[in-house]
Parts: sequence; structure tokens; C-alpha cells
Amino acid sequence: MNLQTMPRELKSLLLNSLACVSLFLMPVPVFSKVERYLIDPDHTYPSFEADHLGGLSKWRGKINATEGVVTIDTDNLTGTVEITMDMNTLDFGHEEMNQRARKRDLFHVKKFPYAFYSGTLIFEDKAPKEISGVLTLRGVSKPLDISIEEYKCIFHPIRLKRACGADAYASLRRDDYGIDYGKILGFKMDVDLRISIEGIRTRN
Repeated sequence: MNLQTMPRELKSLLLNSLACVSLFLMPVPVFSKVERYLIDPDHTYPSFEADHLGGLSKWRGKINATEGVVTIDTDNLTGTVEITMDMNTLDFGHEEMNQRARKRDLFHVKKFPYAFYSGTLIFEDKAPKEISGVLTLRGVSKPLDISIEEYKCIFHPIRLKRACGADAYASLRRDDYGIDYGKILGFKMDVDLRISIEGIRTRN
């Protein structure tokens, strides 16, 4: 007996059975586990250290207001970072210097009120060790890689949610971003960055 000569009822039963078997044989899609974290602005501060008069001393400061999102794909060991920094909150611990830094020949905050960082997490031994990204500062976008020195995730005892934090480092030349004030006076253009960051997990 072949399919052509088979009774209609038996043919229908056979075809339905084959359809069911094919469903079981189909590959099951695998969905990666992507975690999303909102930046905690009370515990996230990009800090910087810049030269004063060619090594006479150092200016240190931070940006007091940041927001953004970090995603972490724990299955594929990748992720993204998107940060916005309010340059009106530049804080050197000295109000006169704060006002000076906002002027046209330095950060020109009136025209460029925000700085942005966008990057991709690079993992090593199942933990993020570096961010390969782009910093946009004073309207100029340049590649900037950030090294992650410390990284930890916990169940936050106050927020009652999963939280992750990191301590990270980078360096740049400020004249690459059009901030060359003091260069002719011998100011070094190198700036060291130290970034503390915490994020609180949200529902995906």
C-alpha cells in the first residue's frame, strides 16, 4: 500500500503524526539572557586629574550628574554601555574654577552641555575587563577604551534588586577634544580618568 492507495482516514492520521514528529525534531531557539542596568547617579562619578603649569600641581575634579544604561549578555559574554554626563555639574571643589571651566576656551558648556560615552563590553574569564567605545566631548567624538580594574555584582540590601558596580580607568589628551587652554604656557594635555559606576538591574 502506498500513499496514493491508502484510505483517506489512514492517510490523514499518518500525515498528522508526521507533522507532530517534525515539530519535535525542529531545533529549539536559544534566547540569550540580557540583563539591563540603570546607572545609579548617586554612586556614579567620572573623575579626572589634569596638569597645572607643567607639573607644578594637579587639578582634580568630577562630574556630579550622570545617567545611562548598561546591558550585559551573560550567555554570550558581551554588553553595551551608554552614558550621558551633565557638564554643568563639573566640580573641582573650588567654585571659581568650576565657573572658569564652563567658559568657551575650556568646556564651552553653554554650547556643549553634555558629554556622551558609548561602548561595548569586552569580557575575560566571564567578567567585563574593558570597554571599547567613543567619547563625545565638546562636540568632538574620539575612540576611548576604558580598563575595568574591579567589578562586582550583588543583591542590593536596600534596593532589593541585583546591582553591579565597577572601578575603571582611562586616559586621554584634552587637546584632541579642542580643549587646549594653557598649552602654550606648558600645561600638559594628558588627563587621567577614574570612573566609579554602579547600576541597578531593571526588568527586561
